[in-house]
Amino acid sequence: MRKQLLFLFLTIIGTGAIQGQIKSTKIGYIDMEYILQNVSNYKEAQNQLEQKAQKWQQEIEEKKNEIKKLSESLNTEKPLLTKELIEEREAEIKFLEKEVLEFQQNRFGANGALIQQKLLLTKPIQDQVFTTVQDIAEAKKYDFIFDKSSDLTMLFAAKRFDISDQVLRVINRSERIEQLTKKQQKELEEKEKREDEIKENPEILDKQKALDAKKEAREKEILERKLLQETKKKEFEERRKKLAAEKEAKINPNLANKTATTEVTSNEKQEAAELIRKKQAEEKAKNLEERKKVIEEKRKATEDKRNKIIEERAAAKKAAEEKLKTNTNKN
Repeated sequence: MRKQLLFLFLTIIGTGAIQGQIKSTKIGYIDMEYILQNVSNYKEAQNQLEQKAQKWQQEIEEKKNEIKKLSESLNTEKPLLTKELIEEREAEIKFLEKEVLEFQQNRFGANGALIQQKLLLTKPIQDQVFTTVQDIAEAKKYDFIFDKSSDLTMLFAAKRFDISDQVLRVINRSERIEQLTKKQQKELEEKEKREDEIKENPEILDKQKALDAKKEAREKEILERKLLQETKKKEFEERRKKLAAEKEAKINPNLANKTATTEVTSNEKQEAAELIRKKQAEEKAKNLEERKKVIEEKRKATEDKRNKIIEERAAAKKAAEEKLKTNTNKN
């Protein structure tokens, strides 16, 4: 079965390569096990099922211990019992052993309750995954989407073709979609769309870096311009007040002392305002620096991820070449 699926997969890839000049074949894959383990509803139900299985196992152990005690008691009392009593108690022990075996089979057997409940638990999510995969394939024009955890043997698959996270986001989003406003839903969809585009096409990352750098430079320029305008405004205000005070002193010298006192109070207010503006400017500069640091960390993480993907591709290519070489030598 696996050989047939592998042959089918290679045939599809070969056909897509031959017809590449006419139309490029778009292929993706999912990991059903990964998706199931990261769906919140599935994890909660699975935990409940595991607790139930532990309870069943505990009941089996208790029954086995009871049978063991009866067997030990019979072995101890055999010299004192008649043949009929011994046969009766042995029959009772065999009946209990058979009962435990049936209980164990009904709970943990191939068609037992545990397997049946797992199937009931998994099927709705598998159906949801199937529907989601169809929607993604239709929206993004995929030609083929495979399941990595199925019988199909995938010797190598680049991470950028893995759409498991996209499927998982759609499923989890449907659970919390009612709690979001329309604006938040749109922002979330746009964010996920950008992330998927970057994942499918690493070249977009370079463009994103350039845009982030331009945005950072623009914000810095705006901040510097605003600080310069505030400084000029402050200098102009001080000159205006000084000229007004000198004019007032010439007109009414008696008010000179009062003006001087007022000017001191005004200067104190200006100093306080200056301290506030300075503090705000420092906070803005600090926020800008922190944002720059976050962008740099994101850039480094993305670069590391990209390098890792390149290394994985090189390693997979080398392994394939070595395997081909080995097969050629054998032949």
